[in-house]
Amino acid sequence: MALRNCSLVLVFFAASLAYAVQPVANVDNDFVQKAFGDSCKLQPGFSALTGDLDGDGIEDIVIPAHCTKPMMDQAENGFRVEDPYYTFFGYGNPKVTSEFSTEDPAARGIVLLIIHGDGPEAWRSDTPKAKFMIINLPYKSLVIKKMTTRKKTIMAIYAEETSSDEMTSALYWDGKKYKYMPLGSSLE
Repeated sequence: MALRNCSLVLVFFAASLAYAVQPVANVDNDFVQKAFGDSCKLQPGFSALTGDLDGDGIEDIVIPAHCTKPMMDQAENGFRVEDPYYTFFGYGNPKVTSEFSTEDPAARGIVLLIIHGDGPEAWRSDTPKAKFMIINLPYKSLVIKKMTTRKKTIMAIYAEETSSDEMTSALYWDGKKYKYMPLGSSLE
């Protein structure tokens, strides 16, 4: 009986993961460039993820992308550039940290584009609630799952980072901005 219950839990867990990582239709380079500017394009090998990140009951979207000029396009396209990674480590002014270089030149310009949905069309709306560009988060895989903080369950973006210690972190909406939280590294 215990083995049967264990397999049911695994099936449920696998089904919830499949929901979180399914590719999203209607997300292509044209959609990204319309929402965030011509300097942005989809990052190859990644799919967009959906979930209710801001807790309003309306679906939001996270799009892994590559953007060459994050600060220049924000006013024209109505998004906010945030750097929760360097904010956690003490200095997160995106005007400065957007110019930081990385050890890996291929990782330069890698961002997460987030659209908070509004109305029945959710993130597909012509006028979404908010748009964000998250810079400097070193990710190699992403998933959206529930997370508990201060006795509250919220949706968060979990990232396996590109660092050599295989750090795992979470990015979550605190009601005003996105926050970064390191969760630890692999013991392997």
